Amino acid sequence: MTLELVSQSLVQELLVMEIPPLDKILRTVGVYLAVVLVVRVAGKRMLAQMNSLDLVVVLLLSEAIQNAIIGDDFSVTGAVLGIVVLVSVNAGLERLAARWEWARVLLEGRSTVLAEDGRIDDAALHRLGMTREELSIALRMQGADSAAEVERATITQGGQVGVDIRDGEQAVSVADLERAVAELRELIEARRP
Repeated sequence: MTLELVSQSLVQELLVMEIPPLDKILRTVGVYLAVVLVVRVAGKRMLAQMNSLDLVVVLLLSEAIQNAIIGDDFSVTGAVLGIVVLVSVNAGLERLAARWEWARVLLEGRSTVLAEDGRIDDAALHRLGMTREELSIALRMQGADSAAEVERATITQGGQVGVDIRDGEQAVSVADLERAVAELRELIEARRP
């Protein structure tokens, strides 16, 4: 085989798509929307705290997604087209969700209250597939020693746990203590004759 034939063959493999561009675009958009739906149905807990089973699912999911998007096309041109379509659709949906509340709720869902006034909402945990232990860990990561210290704890659409700690229950930092000691010293000094 001559060098010219090898270079033509290489260019053919790298740049010429094996499937029509419209097919590639439709595959990419369809798979993207299917994954958005699956993640939306799987819920916030999966986004918040992945366990080993979730990791296996994500690894296998990425392989299945790749095969569905690529099909029989291994060209660089096809890969670039798939990337451009994915990024464009994602950016478009993010802008849609940022602009309209109905789109954000449809695409991302709503925040869920996990605990309020020191009481855990077991029904909400059950709906999310979250255990009390997982909530307890999330609360500790946010500075609460227990649910009793919590004014309100929510899990956002993106899986982040937010905690509002009751007044008087918040942990004190060394800097807070140093400020309080300095204020006391100033008061004592001001009252000295």
